[in-house]
Amino acid sequence: MKPEIHPEYKQITVTCGCGNKFETGSVIGKDLQVEVCSACHPFYTGKQRVVDTAGRVDKFRKKYGK
Repeated sequence: MKPEIHPEYKQITVTCGCGNKFETGSVIGKDLQVEVCSACHPFYTGKQRVVDTAGRVDKFRKKYGK
């Protein structure tokens, strides 16, 4: 690697909206806050969130008359 052209790689803390915290390496140099992590994401937990798709469809039909 060429010297002095790469950003500094630091340890940061990532905080999720669910309260989970973990450490990782990053070049941004400041702590991150994320909405979803592996502790609360439905793919990793196997739990599905209920999405009100019927309400969205009815709202669309009402708005556009279809």
